[in-house]
Amino acid sequence: MKEEFLQLLKSVNRDGINDLIDFLENSDFFKAPASTRYHGNYEGGLVEHSLNVYKLLCEKVKNSPIKIDVSNDSLIIIALLHDICKVNYYKVDYRNAKNSLGVWEKVPYYTVDDTIPYGHGEKSVMMISEYIKLTVEEKYCIRWHMGFTEPKELYGTLGQAFKKFPLALLVHEADLETTYFYNV
Repeated sequence: MKEEFLQLLKSVNRDGINDLIDFLENSDFFKAPASTRYHGNYEGGLVEHSLNVYKLLCEKVKNSPIKIDVSNDSLIIIALLHDICKVNYYKVDYRNAKNSLGVWEKVPYYTVDDTIPYGHGEKSVMMISEYIKLTVEEKYCIRWHMGFTEPKELYGTLGQAFKKFPLALLVHEADLETTYFYNV
């Protein structure tokens, strides 16, 4: 999966993309889980989830009932990097649990160590922007990819973002569907 991910990202024609790739390769991105307890909560879950979002997003754009005019570079950036905020975010800790024989043993689990508490989508936008220039649409898509899991006080703003950039809604759908259908 790492090679497929890197091949896609290397195909992007954007100044700074190689520095962004170097950052990812020197981080825990390719070993990180996608979450602590939910989707992709295993080593490599984050890269698997990101690739699945890309593949599903491409299908959604192709089959959208409205015309979505977006470059493949944008699809790659949005889908593969929407959760870059999870780089160096999870840590392995240990707890006691009974094994299949009923004997207590220490088992590893993922915990959160958020050293950059800047939100989720907005943190991903910030981190990507340190390396490459994002289009306005890319920023909206990444910022609002969590959709209606955002606090209800933001639903009005979220709805405006989806109306302004319908691709953002497709990104949210792809992320949500991938979470529940593919990375379980």
